[in-house]
Amino acid sequence: MFHQAPRTYALVFALALLTPAAATAQIAVSANDGKSALDDGKSMVRDPLVADSVSIIDLNQSPPKIIAEVPAPASAVGPPTSVAIAKDESFALVTGAMKVDPADPKKVVPDNKLSVIDLTAKPPVVSATLEAGAGAAGVSISPAGDLALVANRADGTVSIFKISGKTLTPAGKIDFGAPKSGPCAVAFTPDGKLAFVTRDGDHKVSVLKIDGDKVEYTKRDVGAGLRPYGITMSPKGDVALVADLGLNNGNGDADTVSIIDVQAKPPRTIDTVTVGTTPEGMTLSRDGKYLALAVMNGSNKAKAAPIYNDNGLLRIFRLEDKKLSFVTEANVGHWCQGLTFNKDATKVLVQCMIENEIMVFDFDGKALKKTGALKANGPAGIRIADN
Repeated sequence: MFHQAPRTYALVFALALLTPAAATAQIAVSANDGKSALDDGKSMVRDPLVADSVSIIDLNQSPPKIIAEVPAPASAVGPPTSVAIAKDESFALVTGAMKVDPADPKKVVPDNKLSVIDLTAKPPVVSATLEAGAGAAGVSISPAGDLALVANRADGTVSIFKISGKTLTPAGKIDFGAPKSGPCAVAFTPDGKLAFVTRDGDHKVSVLKIDGDKVEYTKRDVGAGLRPYGITMSPKGDVALVADLGLNNGNGDADTVSIIDVQAKPPRTIDTVTVGTTPEGMTLSRDGKYLALAVMNGSNKAKAAPIYNDNGLLRIFRLEDKKLSFVTEANVGHWCQGLTFNKDATKVLVQCMIENEIMVFDFDGKALKKTGALKANGPAGIRIADN
């Protein structure tokens, strides 16, 4: 029998940091999956069950500090871009791809929840819960702030939502006509005219065309590596970087990041870089100079597995002239997925599921130094506001 663990969600926090008027505000939002666990490399439902939650992190403090927590559905299944934050930090969107099966509390099944979290409320609160598609995973807000797209892994679609202020309205779906295509993550170009959607079920990256609130599938698919999963867009809009999960077959294959030339006509993959076994999370610094990757490195496998390692890896690459070059790396915990830079890329936060920690590293452009950790139950997705 699984029991709901009691939690306290209203924490003391600096209210001024959560208002759009505060020019110095700098927050990250962490989606925490309290139901997912690993038992020697095997997925299971956590016992006792812990409520899913969302943590708001003040990045202006050193070390960063969790300043509020809100109950909301979240999921470790799907890419860790299950969070999006409005540019003015007035609200956040969080998806919940999976839920505990009502018929069997030892299993999880696809869910379709999209939570709108009002970050200006005192304390922050879920202001609306909407329905996307089954397996709602990666979510992104358009540069103009008037659209949100949600990739639905379990039904081969992308949900479209119009945004007015902090209110979202469903505006239809893009159906790829391939239910098992596994749409994972979405990235807009800076001009808001295109969006790229990774599909790990059939190894494609689909291009969407956007005109106002009209979103269309162009029928143009870019070939990346095996199982394209995470995606991040350069702030210049010249390239998109895609994390390719690979077969994840236990052989310890070295996986890749694909570089898509967004400005080519049509867009196409122009390079691939080997980065290690299972690059789960990825993010670009806001200036577009550095790519951070959370590489599983076998840390999520059974201890008897030949590819097991007792740590994951945080790896940093420099992006220059549409090329990636390795900069540095640091050991992290086990089953680490989401990560984010702060605004000036002097810190990196890495979410590690087994340790129930968000590890904090300082970064000086050359080396990483661990400086702290925040406790969170099942941290599985994290983001800061885009430029």
